[in-house]
Amino acid sequence: MREVEVAACEEIEGPTSEELDAIRRATFTVDEIAERERVTDHDVAAFVDVLAASAGPAGRWIHYGLTSSDVLDTGLALQLRRVAEVVLPESRRLVEALVARARQHAHTLTMGRTHGIHAEPTTFGIKLASYAFEADRNARRLERAFAQSTVGAISGAVGTYSATSPDFEERVLARLGLEREPVSTQVVARDRHAELLQAIALAGAGLERFATELRLLARTEVSEVQEPFSTGQKGSSAMPHKRNPIKSEQIVGLARVLRGNALAGLEDVALWHERDISHSSVERIVLPDSTTLLDYLQDRAIGLVEGMVVNEQRMRENLELTRGAVFSQRVLLALVQQSCDRDDAYRVVQRLTQRALDERTSLRDLLAADEAGVGLDLDAIFDYGSYVRYADVIVGRLEQIAPVPATLG
Repeated sequence: MREVEVAACEEIEGPTSEELDAIRRATFTVDEIAERERVTDHDVAAFVDVLAASAGPAGRWIHYGLTSSDVLDTGLALQLRRVAEVVLPESRRLVEALVARARQHAHTLTMGRTHGIHAEPTTFGIKLASYAFEADRNARRLERAFAQSTVGAISGAVGTYSATSPDFEERVLARLGLEREPVSTQVVARDRHAELLQAIALAGAGLERFATELRLLARTEVSEVQEPFSTGQKGSSAMPHKRNPIKSEQIVGLARVLRGNALAGLEDVALWHERDISHSSVERIVLPDSTTLLDYLQDRAIGLVEGMVVNEQRMRENLELTRGAVFSQRVLLALVQQSCDRDDAYRVVQRLTQRALDERTSLRDLLAADEAGVGLDLDAIFDYGSYVRYADVIVGRLEQIAPVPATLG
């Protein structure tokens, strides 16, 4: 707010060079403003009074021709721009971390699950590549959302420049390095901030999706991935064996806050006539909370990605839990290739896979003993290699968002 007031004084006609020096030296404390606000019952008026008093006689030029929203909204744009300088590099770091782990595990076989049920094998690298692309989309959304929200307005009461001019606004905003709101109606339109909050909520949802997967894979019955666990850390106050996925759970919980704040941002869009201040009290909570939370969650997620412990042996063991039932589609297609009716083939494979599950017997052995298996190349059918033969192609698409380092190329 102070930067906006100073920039405006530097562009109006009237202040002498000595007065401008005094204005640039003007300062304030939060306590002084709070004390003054007890009199004015108006936060910006209190700020202006304290800053002007600090400048001495030159203070008469402070806030000349401006209205509160000129200072608040343009100051907010400066704040958001500085927030972007912190948040956006971290969003890109998250992409890079996911890409690195995806490439590392491009051929690490693991079970793919749909509806929570074993489906067909995939690779852990392919899983992570999906999260990497999503993180990249979120990073790009955040870049666009921050860019469109960091605009200012120095247009005066109801946005008509009655006490200044469009040229004055352009010069002030140029000093601050901001674009202008084309039509401000006194305030910058709140759909801009709503878009930012929605982009933040989407980024949080992406973090939640990854954290949810990690939580599911960390379950005792699965035990394929664990969160990093530091020396001296305790998982439970009562049960020493516990290594709970608390960091992932925290991400999941706080992503809910981001979604709630995004809804509040949408509620702020519709104001009465040219403006009211129903949005002001809301965004003073949700904008700092959401931007701070996103920064925290991104840092948390990067730590999880870089430090997660991948249990490749357990992944291989879990592949065998269904006694080969996960090869059912390959058996089905092999039967169809032998001129078997598809529905008939489906029923045969369904019967044999259910036996494999119920009797805990190898599907391959059951198929070899069944007349349906006569003439089938069982070695070719029950080959995990078929599930990874395009892993390099799929994971290789990460080149679109993160070129392979020279040391890996």
